[in-house]
Amino acid sequence: MIVSVATSGVLLLSACGAEDKDNSAPAASAATPAGGRAAGGSPSAGQDLSLLSGTAKANNASPRTGDWAVEPGKPAVRPEAQRWVQLSASKAGALNPVVVNGAGFTLYRFDKDTANPSKSTCDGDCASTWPPVVVAPGGRIFLDGVDKSKVGTVKRDDGSLQVTVGGWPVYRFSKDTKPGETKGQGVGGTWFGVTPDGKKAGAGAGNTGRGGPQPKPATSVVLFDDRNFGDPSQGLTGKGCQNVARDNVASSLQAQGSLKIWSERNCTGKSKVVNGDVADLATIGFDNDISSVFFG
Repeated sequence: MIVSVATSGVLLLSACGAEDKDNSAPAASAATPAGGRAAGGSPSAGQDLSLLSGTAKANNASPRTGDWAVEPGKPAVRPEAQRWVQLSASKAGALNPVVVNGAGFTLYRFDKDTANPSKSTCDGDCASTWPPVVVAPGGRIFLDGVDKSKVGTVKRDDGSLQVTVGGWPVYRFSKDTKPGETKGQGVGGTWFGVTPDGKKAGAGAGNTGRGGPQPKPATSVVLFDDRNFGDPSQGLTGKGCQNVARDNVASSLQAQGSLKIWSERNCTGKSKVVNGDVADLATIGFDNDISSVFFG
């Protein structure tokens, strides 16, 4: 069930410069009453979330709370880390625009989720690789260039509230360890940075339509023996068809651009075009089944 933090008619009070103490009430409140309507028309669960214009810094959020308290690549599990989330329209790598959080980390959406109604399908190991952006009931969402009508929350299976943009649940990527990184872009052909209106960011997001931008060919690839880019690994580079030194052992791969993987040496057998990283090759039927790669 979606929890709306973007209900029309709710008066949003800006923060007045008072410092945000750990156990204090929000400096500005935009509580959504039960029975309200979220973006997309789904009923609200009334979690009394606050929706504030401006950045966390401008709203005097306390140090070491919210996005500033989340360890890079790790889930936000501590209570102080769930007190607030910032959504900023920004640029990261080649993605412009894309939404980043208050610490500058890129936020992503997952094609296997749904936006209407909002539903997250990423749990367990998936949620470890892709930590969901969550906020505590009564918490705050700071909006910096993101329209409030596009923002909401959805209750996950574990009961936590995940932030949505354009109805899509949003996540970070565990391999993004520095602000501005976009290593999650295009992973598995299903993960993409999220734009301020909930659409897919970047050239790899919309390249199936007529006249749309095409992905850049990769010139190298790293093949990992384990899922989620776990070592040991081996690199491969060059032009045209390249045979893998240790074939039939890869369970994930990382690449900047598109390439074609083959089940047999010398680019024979079954094949698959991939664009960007693939965290689990089993999802495309190629776990422990890559013997050669074609670049270009």
